Amino acid sequence: MGKPVFINSYYTCQIMAATGMLAGRIALVTGAGSGIGRAVCRVMAREGAAVAAVDLNQEAAHATIQGLPTAGSMSHQAFCADVSSGGSVSELVQNVRAAFSALPTVAVNSAGITQDAFMLKMPEERFDKVIAVNLKGTFLVNQTLARALVSEGITGASIVNIASIVGKTGNIGQANYAASKAGVIGLTKTAAMELGRKGIRVNAVLPGFTETPMTDVIPEKVKATVTSLIPLNRMGQPEEIAEACLFLASDRASYITGAALEVTGGLSA
Repeated sequence: MGKPVFINSYYTCQIMAATGMLAGRIALVTGAGSGIGRAVCRVMAREGAAVAAVDLNQEAAHATIQGLPTAGSMSHQAFCADVSSGGSVSELVQNVRAAFSALPTVAVNSAGITQDAFMLKMPEERFDKVIAVNLKGTFLVNQTLARALVSEGITGASIVNIASIVGKTGNIGQANYAASKAGVIGLTKTAAMELGRKGIRVNAVLPGFTETPMTDVIPEKVKATVTSLIPLNRMGQPEEIAEACLFLASDRASYITGAALEVTGGLSA
């Protein structure tokens, strides 16, 4: 089965942005420098959002916003932040608010890393680093942005956290990654319970095996084995994950919160 085709015409995007699903919204996207995060930025901009593209590598974030369709009178902005640091995340939210003169009402937490090793050989620092970025980082962005939204009485916001199907199934050589993504699922469900009455929806997207820089390092033989287990018989594309994020972020999902949406080509726990 061939790869899906996505509309990427500049002129088509310009027309769609004027009346898109997120027209007039500000969307904060972490991990925006590559992979799923970059695809999310493109989809959000296509649908009319002004994008705050966040990455530890600010040059990569700048590269992401180049060529994004304009969002009315607002321009897209690139930011550098370490999501594993509370101080850095607090400064990020303040900087985004200053740059756009408003808080984002859409956030997609895509920042994540892998540092794989068999559990019996995994150094403690590898476990701690993955948990710090993938789980603690997601917590800090959820907490900091939600606090700011509640403080200003802003409702109708949507947070989407990128987890992984590995958070449900586990995966050999990824004890740290699987634990971090399982934590993101639990965090999402708890945040949804606590923030629903504040007018903030929180959902998670669980990608399956997706073609990103993280999976580029996997040997082709291993990719072929994994692909054979996927009912759709192929790996996912970042844009397919981004479209799921868009739906959950938009008002079309206005009665959905606490969900963990699997986008896996049929591969399930």
